Amino acid sequence: QVQLVESGGGLVQAGGSLRLSCAASGRSVNNYVMAWFRQAPGKEREFVAAISWSGGTSQADSVKGRFTISRDNAKNTVYLQMNSLKPEDTAVYYCAARRIRIVTTPNYDYWGQGTQVTVSS
Repeated sequence: QVQLVESGGGLVQAGGSLRLSCAASGRSVNNYVMAWFRQAPGKEREFVAAISWSGGTSQADSVKGRFTISRDNAKNTVYLQMNSLKPEDTAVYYCAARRIRIVTTPNYDYWGQGTQVTVSS
């Protein structure tokens, strides 16, 4: 079993930055795909970014050039650096993990509890 705990969310003004962290425990996630999804009120959960075990990444078009996903395998942790935040980025952000390959649908095996990100205009 893998447990995921997100942190780093909060309230920020438009144009600001936040860095989310997702700490994994239970087993090493070095061989897992790690991803970030988000869900705004009344909307479906949507893909934000993912990183493979080898460091390959994928981002949603809406965040390309603004968000960067990275991982520190020694710390069993994945990060999401969010710059140039917009009010439409407001959502609960979830960390997720799965084996083998990156997918942009919520077909992940493990999920964190989420962290709220609110961007004010």
